[in-house]
Amino acid sequence: MASTRLIRSLRRNYPHNLVPHFANPRRIFSPKSPFPATSSNLQTRSYAEIPQSPSPKTPQNPTLPNHIGKNDSSSSSSTEKTPFSSSLNDSEIAKFAAIAETWWDSEGPFKPLHLMNPTRISFIRSTLCRHFRKDPYCARPFEGLKIIDVGCGGGILSEPLARMGATVTGIDAVEKNIKIARLHSGLDPLTSSIEYCCTTAEQLVEEQRKFDAVIALEVIEHVADPSEFCKSLAALTVSHGATIISTINRSIRSYATAIVAAEYILNWLPKGTHEWSSFLTPEELVLILQRASISVQETAGFVYNPLTGRWGLSDDVSVNFIVFGTKNKQ
Repeated sequence: MASTRLIRSLRRNYPHNLVPHFANPRRIFSPKSPFPATSSNLQTRSYAEIPQSPSPKTPQNPTLPNHIGKNDSSSSSSTEKTPFSSSLNDSEIAKFAAIAETWWDSEGPFKPLHLMNPTRISFIRSTLCRHFRKDPYCARPFEGLKIIDVGCGGGILSEPLARMGATVTGIDAVEKNIKIARLHSGLDPLTSSIEYCCTTAEQLVEEQRKFDAVIALEVIEHVADPSEFCKSLAALTVSHGATIISTINRSIRSYATAIVAAEYILNWLPKGTHEWSSFLTPEELVLILQRASISVQETAGFVYNPLTGRWGLSDDVSVNFIVFGTKNKQ
């Protein structure tokens, strides 16, 4: 009975001409789509072909200095120094400042990201190697590439990118996140060269910084203005460079799983971590990126297997999804 009501609800909320978008995320626009697009058919390939990157051995949680400790006044969200940006959402920054010390606790609030990280890295490795003509099977395929991790948090993505040879810059608007990231990266010689900055994409645009690849994973749903945020990402990307964004779809299924289940039943995330109304559909994200001069080439979904406790790539973009795009040549 419940499944019947869910199906009826889906039919009411999603017009029939949008159904193919969820069946095949790499064909994002149907012929009758109301969204303009430069190309309706994106590159199709089997996600089973994506080479899986070796799971890096994550160093244990570092012992934090007292000035980053819970009892220190600098750890309070009320004293958190936040760089200015028109796309920043102060309430979202406060949420993450409150749990910054748990970034490298694989059983803490960021457990879902730790579980998802190998799959995210596999997609990044595959798409960037194909775009920049790199060997995805070598140990350091990103050698010679400048990559920025926007909204880097404690560095759980920046560090694997550095180990794969990239020159990595990680930025975050939460000062305590940057302190944690710097401290942890210093534990491994392969990651100690990462440049961590408490700043925003907009501020780096003003400094005229440029990168071969710009990556923002699970960030756009927390910003105040997604359009301005994507414009900043595009401005940081070199001509014909790469942009990769992951987020959560605004669907009934995402409300049930990413909010109700993850935050209130399974307690994977602190309650209130996500606002369903802030999620973007794949169509909306593609349109925003197109207006920012980024052409989306590939989209994939993330699915969780409760039997194995692992995430995998899929054509199902009804909840978590990731897009790879290239900046239009100028």
